[in-house]
Amino acid sequence: MTQNFDIAVVGAGPAGMAAAVTASEAGKRVALLDDNPAPGGQIWRRGARLPEMAEQWQARLDRSAVVRLQGWRVFDCPGPTLIRAERNGAPGAAEAKRSPDRDSYAELRCEKLILATGARERFLPFPGWTLPNVMGAGGMDAMVRGGLAVAEKRVVVAGTGPLLFAVAAHLAEKGARIVAVCEQASLAQLARFGLRMATEPAKLWQGLHYRRTFRQARFLTDCWVVAAHGSDRLNAVTLRQGDKRWDVACDYLACGFHLVPNTELPERLGCRIADGFVATDETLQTSVFGVYCVGEPTGIGGVELSLVEGQIAALAAVGSAEAAQKLGRRRRGKLGFVRALYEACTLNPLLRALAVDNTIVCRCEDVRFGALREAGNWRQAKLHTRCGMGPCQGRICGAATEFIFGWQADSVRPPVFPALVSSLAASGEAGGKARSRAVVSAFPEP
Repeated sequence: MTQNFDIAVVGAGPAGMAAAVTASEAGKRVALLDDNPAPGGQIWRRGARLPEMAEQWQARLDRSAVVRLQGWRVFDCPGPTLIRAERNGAPGAAEAKRSPDRDSYAELRCEKLILATGARERFLPFPGWTLPNVMGAGGMDAMVRGGLAVAEKRVVVAGTGPLLFAVAAHLAEKGARIVAVCEQASLAQLARFGLRMATEPAKLWQGLHYRRTFRQARFLTDCWVVAAHGSDRLNAVTLRQGDKRWDVACDYLACGFHLVPNTELPERLGCRIADGFVATDETLQTSVFGVYCVGEPTGIGGVELSLVEGQIAALAAVGSAEAAQKLGRRRRGKLGFVRALYEACTLNPLLRALAVDNTIVCRCEDVRFGALREAGNWRQAKLHTRCGMGPCQGRICGAATEFIFGWQADSVRPPVFPALVSSLAASGEAGGKARSRAVVSAFPEP
């Protein structure tokens, strides 16, 4: 049995929350799916000190009639009106209350679909990057929020993007000794970005607050990690700035090279991709009718832009075109920040030379850089080395090889996330056979 909704929203970060709440308040029956146990995405994580804005949206979501499916992962969208999802571990309290059925597979049909699938960190391979205690910047921040003790631990934060400042500040607040914050962008790039930030005073003051929090640490531009050292775990990194190289002792390395949009579901639906992002019109509708995309997949622009886009898409989806157009003016005013941030985080071409022949690039399948140099494209690399064919389905190595070699993934095939065989069988995708059992709805009737 399939449950029907007017609008389904995939992703419960700020953009997805705003879309779901806005559509529900307009009287539509809305489903909100996310694989995390609580709404908020990575930016409004549970355990963090949330801003007032986050609390307000959370309160509106709690008051709404949105059917929330926390702890559910969408593994396929074969069409714009059909979603196939699998329960991802134990449900959150709100989801368990609203969806008492314990089935692990469900299908949703909807008239309109809003994708708010967010973004993930970009990692670039370098010697030693697989050592214990070498983490993504955002990943380490999440672990600290989850209870990882870093008091008096020496931490190097490196990579590119505003996330570095936020992570360094949070770790410093938790008692970590921030040894250095290394930004690969040049001082000239950052200066141009700083001028653009003058028109975003709230973001400028936030950045200055972060810097004051870790003011004892060195902030180095045009600088990056070229190697991590240690036997059973990290104990030092080698930094490069221009022609200078030196070793720095540390207990943790938090390293991430900005963000990569999660475009797998839009691509699966056939949505047009332009310059790595999902292309949309003024109402955030994609090239596929009835499918909208909001937040980071349309351009990395931060919380405020994501909230505006979520509301615009929801208003357009429910037929409130005039209200959507009014918010569209606010969105256009923030797009300059997206372009400025993109330019500031442009990766230095020298980073392509970080890996050496024995450096692991694909961690899932243990594929090393030397093996990949023989391939001519992403497809050849997959066929000859299994790069990108592990559990993460190329989400880590794919972004790295795109930068290093210029390779592009040529297709997105279901399931877009690993799924249980029972879920594939229930969806009719396993072996092209009909469903092996009737699908029981995971949702109560309205």
